Amino acid sequence: MRTIWLSGAEWLAVLRIGLGLWWLESWRHKDKKGWFERGTGIAWAADVAGKHRWGVVRTGFRRVVEPRPKLIAYVVVYAELALGMGLVTGFLTPIALIAGLLLNLLYLVLMIHDWAEQGQNAMMALISLVALFAMAWQTWSLDAAFGLFL
Repeated sequence: MRTIWLSGAEWLAVLRIGLGLWWLESWRHKDKKGWFERGTGIAWAADVAGKHRWGVVRTGFRRVVEPRPKLIAYVVVYAELALGMGLVTGFLTPIALIAGLLLNLLYLVLMIHDWAEQGQNAMMALISLVALFAMAWQTWSLDAAFGLFL
């Protein structure tokens, strides 16, 4: 593989780190006080799910999220932080890539009517797939330093 400036593996590491920074920005800009104390994030998602055209989304939200809104708020917010940190440092990278892909797909399905966010989720999902199948943890990562997933 011929590349300019960096090797192919290094460009994949740049892509992985960039995706991690994107997750960290998603975590950074969240109003944590609103999410944790006032339940704003889950309330917004409940409104979206309640109007969703797919019954499975409404039912799933009612069964999984509604009974435990505070727990799910913490899971969502800190999942974004963990994904970002894992991808930037390259620690447990395949797990972070799969979890991030699943979270982006969940966001895509939940917000199927809100196309303002869909480009971001689609691109993050695509980057996750490329980074996963190209094994983007081979360079500049703790996984490589520890000999994990090689």
